[in-house]
Amino acid sequence: MDERTFGRSGQHASVVGLGTWQLGADWGDVDDKEALSVLEAAAESGVTFFDTADVYGDGRSEQTIATFLRSRPDLHVLVATKMGRRVDQIPENYVLDNFRAWNDRSRRNLGVDRLDLVQLHCPPTPVYSTDAVYDALDTLVEEERIAAYGVSVETCEEALTAIARPGVAGVQIIFNAFRMKPLQRVLPAAQEAGVGIIVRVPLASGLLSGKYTKDTVFPENDHRTYNRHGESFDVGETFSGVDYATGVEAAAEFSALAPEGYTPAQLALRWIIQQPGVTTVIPGARNPEQARANAAAAALPELSEETLTAIRDLYEGRIKDQVENRW
Repeated sequence: MDERTFGRSGQHASVVGLGTWQLGADWGDVDDKEALSVLEAAAESGVTFFDTADVYGDGRSEQTIATFLRSRPDLHVLVATKMGRRVDQIPENYVLDNFRAWNDRSRRNLGVDRLDLVQLHCPPTPVYSTDAVYDALDTLVEEERIAAYGVSVETCEEALTAIARPGVAGVQIIFNAFRMKPLQRVLPAAQEAGVGIIVRVPLASGLLSGKYTKDTVFPENDHRTYNRHGESFDVGETFSGVDYATGVEAAAEFSALAPEGYTPAQLALRWIIQQPGVTTVIPGARNPEQARANAAAAALPELSEETLTAIRDLYEGRIKDQVENRW
């Protein structure tokens, strides 16, 4: 699988990575054996980038990755984790002493002395503009606790603020065929600055797979049930902030655009891979078959201009007004 470079850091990531939120919590139940099988299938398919967080299953996702990588010392995988969501979301909590404590915990969970890439996990907006925050992150690099750092964001403005900081290696942002606003300014700015872009929620929480109907029922411990209106965290993380009924109808139209040989999910991933400025896209997977199918999107032919235009027209006509003024 092709790899791309996080420009400022010199690190590399496969164009399709693996998001491991599903392996920790909030997507229904996944047992440990199945979680390890997902990691194995992704790695065997050429994935060299795993994204996790200290809050996914309260460390379970990090620990599962550590267990897997100990069993496969032959693999070179860049592991990106995130920190900050295990405390009250106030700017005052984003200080060096807390960073060190959070870093210690993630290093223990992942079984390493130095973390490859650490991202602030969608902190309060003022954090992105605070000089002391970046000074503290630089200190973690100097202390060899982390090799590089970045941020995960909710809004395009937060992304642009972070991209302007010279030490930021990567920005993680929601971007998909139902969330196109990053095309306007974020991707060009990142490309110019040499900042990596990690694309999360690429399938709009599964909507773009075309598998759901208006009658689909998700488990009670799945955020697609309990966060549909932003009850627990930013609603933009669930179905990309698109109203579910609208999303299901639009997803059916999206599925019909898939060229021969593509699943709708692969169409969604291939569309992202083709956008200039994207470093890696991190779909999750609940089973090995999904992990392999997601990785296979990297090898599919580029989409035609006709298909790209049809996807844009669908977004403009069905989705844009719901999401573009919010994030």
